[in-house]
Amino acid sequence: MLKLTIAHPFARPFLQTSVSPSPSPSPSPRPNSIPFPSLSLGDRSLVFRRRLLSSSLPASSVQSPFMAGGDVGSLDRGSVAMAYEEALNCLSSLITRRTRADGTNKGDEFDLLYDYLKMLELDESLSQLKVIHVAGTKGKGSTCAFTESILLSCGLRTGLFTSPHLIDVRERFRLDGVDICEEKFLAYFWWCWERLQEKTNDDVPMPTYFRFLALLAFKIFTAEQVDVAILEVGLGGKFDATNVVEAPIVCGISSLGYDHMEILGNTLGEIAGEKAGIFKRGVPAYTVPQPDEAMSVLKDKASQLNISLQIVSPMNIELLKGQQLGLHGEHQNINAGLAVALSSTWLKKTGHAEGMNLDETACLPEQFVRGLAMATLQGRAQIVPDPLLQFQNESLSKGCLVFYLDGAHSPESLETCATWFSHAVKEDSQQSGSFREQTARNDYQQSDSLEEQAARKILLFNCMSVRDPQLLLPPLINTCARNGVYFHKALFVPNHSVFNKVGSHATPPTDPQHVDLSWQLTLQRAWENLTTDKGVGNDKVSREIRHADLSNTRDTMNSSVFPSLQLAIKWLRESAQSNRSTRFQVLVTGSLHLVGDVLRLLKK
Repeated sequence: MLKLTIAHPFARPFLQTSVSPSPSPSPSPRPNSIPFPSLSLGDRSLVFRRRLLSSSLPASSVQSPFMAGGDVGSLDRGSVAMAYEEALNCLSSLITRRTRADGTNKGDEFDLLYDYLKMLELDESLSQLKVIHVAGTKGKGSTCAFTESILLSCGLRTGLFTSPHLIDVRERFRLDGVDICEEKFLAYFWWCWERLQEKTNDDVPMPTYFRFLALLAFKIFTAEQVDVAILEVGLGGKFDATNVVEAPIVCGISSLGYDHMEILGNTLGEIAGEKAGIFKRGVPAYTVPQPDEAMSVLKDKASQLNISLQIVSPMNIELLKGQQLGLHGEHQNINAGLAVALSSTWLKKTGHAEGMNLDETACLPEQFVRGLAMATLQGRAQIVPDPLLQFQNESLSKGCLVFYLDGAHSPESLETCATWFSHAVKEDSQQSGSFREQTARNDYQQSDSLEEQAARKILLFNCMSVRDPQLLLPPLINTCARNGVYFHKALFVPNHSVFNKVGSHATPPTDPQHVDLSWQLTLQRAWENLTTDKGVGNDKVSREIRHADLSNTRDTMNSSVFPSLQLAIKWLRESAQSNRSTRFQVLVTGSLHLVGDVLRLLKK
């Protein structure tokens, strides 16, 4: 039986418990222990929660309940799993369709956040947190990841809060570049949950989903005593929960574009005005080159606050001294440049710049170069060979089914995604040319043409129903076409995750007969209208794709609608397995939720 030991120098001892894997009699429990097998699942989870809460320090303390110290008990994996599942269910109960950042309702009563901080006794400790605050439409997550990695390389203890998560909610809370562990997450989660449950009422109800997560991030980062907290805005800026931080050290705004227009406004100026809501008097602000309409609003807001808004140029790759950025794609040069400016300013203002020549524009400190090269972020320009086919075909070092994952979901970001994908598949085709040549000789000596030995580009797509596919798909199709890349088939699937349920480690089965595919059929019609007239894909659909098993799908020459993501992945794997000379290159985009669902399935 695996046990996890958590140390806490000040807490009352945990109740000592264990779960016996067999029905054989176990030794008599020690005093004050509770034999878990005699309790129901709900009671066992409650006991575990109380054990976690008994380890927490008073709310006024900023010390971690997990700092080095004496052994206060052992936590078995079964109890951790049950308490984690219960925590996810509690989080799901906070999800609402109501919008944040809606000016018509005063930001959904933004001032309630200050009440929550007082309830959690975080108001004073939050003011001591040295924050880097980042908003934007595109690239804000990547900018935060670069910034985190740079400051980690400078020897600082970092906390990073981002959204959304792709597989596990703990991804939103990174400590020193690593997702928070389950035990710490649970201790802090129940600490916050219990206090808010006790103190909220009809006038001040429980915070909504994202607000609770932001409050939890504040608790984690203050308790863990991070040197720097990097906060990515969830949506907008002015009324975002992260904007309750009143005095960040520095703030930045990444590239702006049209997204969440139903909430933020229909023009770039209106959207920029919401993003500029994170600007604070006396706090330096940075942004990247923006469209004129957006830049004008950002400058006006900065002028009103009497702060200088500095425009950061994209990263000069020569400064990396032969290294490559850890996040791929030419667009990352913009985000890396912003991250360098934010990190430099933070180091200077907090007195951590000693020994680094941060004013020299002709070179970067070694710590910066190392940090930029080591940055990581799932679901953004990420390439993942299918692990199942690699496992089954160990001789295929590169695999014959490769997923290119990018959570782009706006017209601008899909254009950027298409540019990255086009360059990536061309580079991949060059590297895998010898592989295709060898397998073609072995398995397809009777092939009718060399076309059947080439790579096949497949689009796996979904987006939220509030988005317009007539705006999203053309930038993707046209940018790929300009780069000589054409999709042989598009697959449209519903997301596995749903808006009102926080995912767990389990993946419940989906009944293909009872899935509403009306939105996916709408996407398919949009795709057909955009591609059929241009002939995109018709003369390029290979024999193996046309003849593959497409039962339980809505199939045309150019596209298919699958009732579940699992069935789409199954079809891709079967197609790749039966056509080893063909390399299937699958672009997964349109939704970060879809990207997360694919990653979850690939990792199972």
